[in-house]
Amino acid sequence: MAKKKEGKSKGKLRAEFRKKHQGRVRTSDLTREFQQDVSSRLDDAAHGERLSGKGELTRRKTIAGADNAPRGSDGLQVEVRVNEAQLTHGRVLSVHGRQSKVQADDGRLYACAVRQVLKSLATDQRGVVVAGDRVWFRIEGREGDDGQSGRRADEVVTGDGMIERVEPRHGIICRTSRNKQHVIAANVDALLIIASAAEPGIKPTLIDRMLLTASQHDIEPVIVINKIDLIDPLRLQALVGVYASLGYRVLTTSANTGQNLEYLHAFLQNRQTALAGQSGVGKSSLLNSIEPGLALAVSTVSVENQKGRHTTTASKLIPLARGGAVFDTPGIRQFQLWDIEATEVAGLMPDLRPYVSGCRYPDCLHLHEDDCMVKDAVADGRIDARRYDAYCHLLEDDLLSE
Repeated sequence: MAKKKEGKSKGKLRAEFRKKHQGRVRTSDLTREFQQDVSSRLDDAAHGERLSGKGELTRRKTIAGADNAPRGSDGLQVEVRVNEAQLTHGRVLSVHGRQSKVQADDGRLYACAVRQVLKSLATDQRGVVVAGDRVWFRIEGREGDDGQSGRRADEVVTGDGMIERVEPRHGIICRTSRNKQHVIAANVDALLIIASAAEPGIKPTLIDRMLLTASQHDIEPVIVINKIDLIDPLRLQALVGVYASLGYRVLTTSANTGQNLEYLHAFLQNRQTALAGQSGVGKSSLLNSIEPGLALAVSTVSVENQKGRHTTTASKLIPLARGGAVFDTPGIRQFQLWDIEATEVAGLMPDLRPYVSGCRYPDCLHLHEDDCMVKDAVADGRIDARRYDAYCHLLEDDLLSE
């Protein structure tokens, strides 16, 4: 991350880089010579010793760019300065290992590597570039039609490139993975939280975590309950009513019967929308039903454990024929929150938020404290007891246990 400054400054700045392994730089072992009392050789070694910086100072280098630190930690906090006149602008469709598929603004598709200076910048993220990123890249090597006729335009790679700069992000879907920020998708306008009425069943705690992430990053959430044809819809009336009363949009769908698919297709137009949920809920099936030409891989749910099988292995941004684009994301079985403190959770939940400021203690967790307005609201029935239980489990299982 770059050194904090007021506002966004351009020019040259000191930026932190990842600490790399540094081998031994001395040719003589001063400790051993001291123990052997070879004082004359020590004097010679002191004159010939080459000093090499170690520690924090060697992780900083001067680069040309802008400091994006005040914008938050949504992306790289250093915007490397480049000559845009010599580069091509586009968006990342998918990332596979060291190579990214980038669609230029003119529709052409390029297989791009990432500039080394970007990969070396210190960051809490697992990867530098993710699906949905807006980037500037340099066209290199081959360019032209590969002759792959009959394939979708977003599948035909017409050239190679090198990503020189990643633009600041808005609206990210992320979670904690191995103590790093795992960004699933970037520049998201809306989030479809996909659950299934059966095979597998609904996990309200997973829905709540995704709602918190959407609230944290100003993303419009929509709860989609798929496979509604497998059960009696009345069984979900209470759950749907709770979320609807909080102002969340809830949509029941079926990829088999086509229920509400036309409405869903209309919602996806003219925006970038991420579909997220556990494996087996039917994310790829819904997309195939909305746009059959996608031909995304699908699989059945395991009979033994009622868990879905992973058919989508990496996030992919897919442009739609009628406008807009969707992120097909891998199935999520665990969604551990990133960069949300325990004291912030209640303020991100619309039903608890009005009562937070009335608590006696400013850092109240609304668990065991005295004079807690949130607990009083639960006792009086102003907050649904099931929602408060979800809040308690969220804190105890995900945040307070860290």
